[in-house]
Amino acid sequence: MIESGGCTYSGLCFLGQNMGKSGMMCENIGNRKQGKNMNENITKRNRLLAQKVIKGLQSRNMGGYYAETKEEALELALSMIPEESTVTMGGGMSVHEIGLSNALKDGNYKFIDRDRMEDKRAAMLLAYDADVFLASTNAITEDGILINIDGNANRVSALAQGPKKVLLIVGMNKVCIDVDAAMKRARNVAAPINAQRFGLSTPCTKLGTCMNCKSPDTICCQFLITRYSKHPGRIHVILVNDTLGF
Repeated sequence: MIESGGCTYSGLCFLGQNMGKSGMMCENIGNRKQGKNMNENITKRNRLLAQKVIKGLQSRNMGGYYAETKEEALELALSMIPEESTVTMGGGMSVHEIGLSNALKDGNYKFIDRDRMEDKRAAMLLAYDADVFLASTNAITEDGILINIDGNANRVSALAQGPKKVLLIVGMNKVCIDVDAAMKRARNVAAPINAQRFGLSTPCTKLGTCMNCKSPDTICCQFLITRYSKHPGRIHVILVNDTLGF
């Protein structure tokens, strides 16, 4: 495990439809059963790239960490969340995939599970005063810039302001070369898949790529670029040598 040292993605850069002038986007195209079985060459590359990403995060007043496996990521995440802390989250399949949400529900934590709360809006508002806010990011650049798109804006707003600590679980498949590539990944990979997951009726659910729509169902409402954290020690990113989330 590398702390404050690095990050990588286990994938390829490829040309996609509607990618714009540069046309480059980073995305994993392998299977999702990687972790301990990941090709050693991919792991080596991820470890090296992780060092670059974590240095970028540090230069932007954010903490960066690298875990070789989902199990290591879970152990590291729990070590950063004091017991009895008030913890909530804004979506984030990656948080579920490493087992963190279940560990918090079963542990000595005040976990706010909005899925079990009747008043969803009240659950979202509780996030702004939480000790720890959990999420992932739609994309991250090699020099540590976070790119996120949101529909209701509860996730991006809490990332920007409110919770005392923000902890992001990020698979290496989300690392892109620059902001342009990261934004294209968020719009052309993460957004269409999430729109499909939520059963929405948008052009991207039918075509598989962003059409820059203004559909009533669009989840591309708020765009957040986090290039620097004003508050030291608030935002922490755990990079995982695996394919996580969308």
